[in-house]
Amino acid sequence: MARQSSVDLDSPDRPFDNIINFRDVGRTINQFCGAQILKEGVLFRSARLDDASERDKRRLAEELHIKTVIDLRSQTEHQMATRKRRAENAESSENTPNNADFASSVPLDADEHLLQIPESTRALISLTGKGFERALLSKLDWMTYLRVLGLAVSGYRPDAVRLIGEQVMQPRGLTGLAQDTLDSSANEIKSVFEYLSRDDTYPALVHCTQGKDRTGLIILLTLLLAGESVPASAVTDDYVRSELELVPEFEERMKEIRALGLGEDYTRCPAGFVDDTTNYLRERYGGVCEYLRGVGINDEMQGSIRQKIMV
Repeated sequence: MARQSSVDLDSPDRPFDNIINFRDVGRTINQFCGAQILKEGVLFRSARLDDASERDKRRLAEELHIKTVIDLRSQTEHQMATRKRRAENAESSENTPNNADFASSVPLDADEHLLQIPESTRALISLTGKGFERALLSKLDWMTYLRVLGLAVSGYRPDAVRLIGEQVMQPRGLTGLAQDTLDSSANEIKSVFEYLSRDDTYPALVHCTQGKDRTGLIILLTLLLAGESVPASAVTDDYVRSELELVPEFEERMKEIRALGLGEDYTRCPAGFVDDTTNYLRERYGGVCEYLRGVGINDEMQGSIRQKIMV
């Protein structure tokens, strides 16, 4: 049963003040297929929530009733968001001396950039965690590896990340990185799907920074669990929607992407992403069900997720 809400997700105008790339996955699939295949008001996806307005917060809490926010961003991205928030606060503050020095001196593990949604649970699961980082490092030549290690231990983690982005992530491309994530982030993917299998998780919102690729991978795996009920063309349609949805923040996103050593192609949503990733799952692991079993999501949990999302 679809939830009744005054948030018009079908409006040509943005339904939120400061949250972009937001959509109800069930509604998007149902509209594309012209049939009620998935439950609506259950599973949502978006870009980051950091700049959400008070009205946005009320809509998420009181109208969409979000119970769980699954944040897939990395430690580096959280640090970047924290620096950005502190710089903004320092610029607007008239009472704090040496604002810029103050903003940069406080430890960066604080969570002031994170949106606090009343009566909701936040799950911080870096989809590109330690295993993913090790996989990327293994693709570096020895000289570059030693340089990256030196930067990291000297406190220059952003520079180390940028170098890895230039040397490994950019050549691998979005589809290659999705494959690397499947291969190396088993524990993180298990954590995400453990949440998605629980009764008390929904309505759930999955997001990363852009809400495009890591979020797209998790949504792809979830939709593949529905089997042939959700055609690949519908999954592709949901994925490629992000490219236009993210246009309003193109310049800001390009700054962040360049800071990670990546190029403009990382703002795109290649139409072949869904088919290529699905084929990789099938050829390497035997399909999504076998893959999820391999990371620790058993048949009962997979069935629970189907029950949560399917009509």
